Amino acid sequence: MELTGTVFVVTGAGNGIGREVALDLLARGASVAGLDIKSDWLDETQSLAGKQASHFQAFPIDITDRKKVLALPAKVEKALGLPDGLINVAGIIQPFVRVNDLDFDAIDRVINVNLHGPLNLIKAFLPGLLTRPEAHLVNVSSMGSYAPVPGQTVYGATKAAINLLSEGLRSELMGTSVRVTVVYPGAIGTNIAGNSGLDMSGAGEASTRKVVAPADAGRQIVLAILANKKRITIGQDASALWKVNHLSPDLAAGMIYKGMKDLLP
Repeated sequence: MELTGTVFVVTGAGNGIGREVALDLLARGASVAGLDIKSDWLDETQSLAGKQASHFQAFPIDITDRKKVLALPAKVEKALGLPDGLINVAGIIQPFVRVNDLDFDAIDRVINVNLHGPLNLIKAFLPGLLTRPEAHLVNVSSMGSYAPVPGQTVYGATKAAINLLSEGLRSELMGTSVRVTVVYPGAIGTNIAGNSGLDMSGAGEASTRKVVAPADAGRQIVLAILANKKRITIGQDASALWKVNHLSPDLAAGMIYKGMKDLLP
């Protein structure tokens, strides 16, 4: 897919992977409608875009607000033109506790942001994408969707739902102009814990784990769009556990438990 002159909608564009995806798209000649819950984060992304800043339009929004999300396509089209792509990056993790200790407010929040949010965006923008000569839909899942992380079971369940949502959409969209990519990041050097409202200061060994730089993750997602890839993993951990999980889910679960159990209280 050629990116010059295209318009992409990117959720989570105010920080982390979403910001880097937006900046990479801008550098390749695309215009970006950046979505995030905090307007000051989006302002910072625009300031980092340099000469391409005029091609970035900020749309502060809570992606769980269905009514506002469904009104977005008309606003994006007016500001930048018809979108050619949607990249669902925004997501949060849950408190690092077992399901038995996880309250329903936290459960509902994770499900609303990680599953209902992307669904709201897809329902809003897919009709328009189907009118484009070439279009792309990207959903960011997680290594935790196929290799269970202790203390992140509900988070992993929402990302597993994103996996099948993506695969189902790809099946339904065969014969159309819309391509679908699902992304499986491993450990990425973002502040997803802080953005999820969690205090990870006592996480111990977690801070020493090898992570992928957000800019590298963002670039890999954009390259996947250019190559029309159906699925990509990001990071050696995600790639290795993908392979191990296909050979032995029990072995993969044991490996990740051994490496992550220190995060549990």
